[in-house]
Amino acid sequence: MTEELFATDAYRRSFDAAITEVDREAGRVALARTAFYPGGGGQPHDLGTLDWGTGPAAVTRVKREGGRIWHWLDAPEMPGEGAEVAGELDWNRRHLLMRTHTALHVLCGVVWSEFAIPVTGGNMEPGSGRLDFPLESISTELGRRLEGRINEELAAARAVVVEFLGRDAADADPALIRTAANLIPREIDPLRVIDIVGLDKQADGGTHVASTAEVGAVRVTGTESKGKGNKRVRIEVVEAPAPA
Repeated sequence: MTEELFATDAYRRSFDAAITEVDREAGRVALARTAFYPGGGGQPHDLGTLDWGTGPAAVTRVKREGGRIWHWLDAPEMPGEGAEVAGELDWNRRHLLMRTHTALHVLCGVVWSEFAIPVTGGNMEPGSGRLDFPLESISTELGRRLEGRINEELAAARAVVVEFLGRDAADADPALIRTAANLIPREIDPLRVIDIVGLDKQADGGTHVASTAEVGAVRVTGTESKGKGNKRVRIEVVEAPAPA
């Protein structure tokens, strides 16, 4: 099992680790521990480098498979099993993904507060993302209203807290029940939960900033109907306006 450093410290940019397995045919290595997020829940995997003394090699893909987290390398020669490596994240990209992911959770919280409906799907790239909701209708006017509400919540500087809850406690939490945490397999215990204090609480494995203020600001860039009872909201993360 790979120790998932990103799960407890999203701000960790570099780390040292031992290689536990080498797949030379696929050009990938598994590590004893990693700060690279392997992707999931709509958040893309991290990029960066691994260095085992021959110069940094680009990490081009990261994926979780059977308890291991594999790192695909762009390198002329692969390291050996047991070698020590120094990992370095592409921090600017990771941090922008953290801001984007937190902004999408704020959108979830705002939509829940207005309509009491959960998110049904989503995706993101660094700096932009979209979520789908079972709304009956959507409009440009609603998009503007959501944008204003999101930016109010970001400016409120709400704390973003990572918690690990046992399944019994998680299943009894009304906030988690409405975000369908009960659909997550029972063997995942405890659940990792992201709590935007006072606004949104979801079982989530991704990386987030520590305060909504760190997101900056959000623009709603599109509202679309994807069919009956399925409406899409697209957002873009931007820098917060300078104080007057």
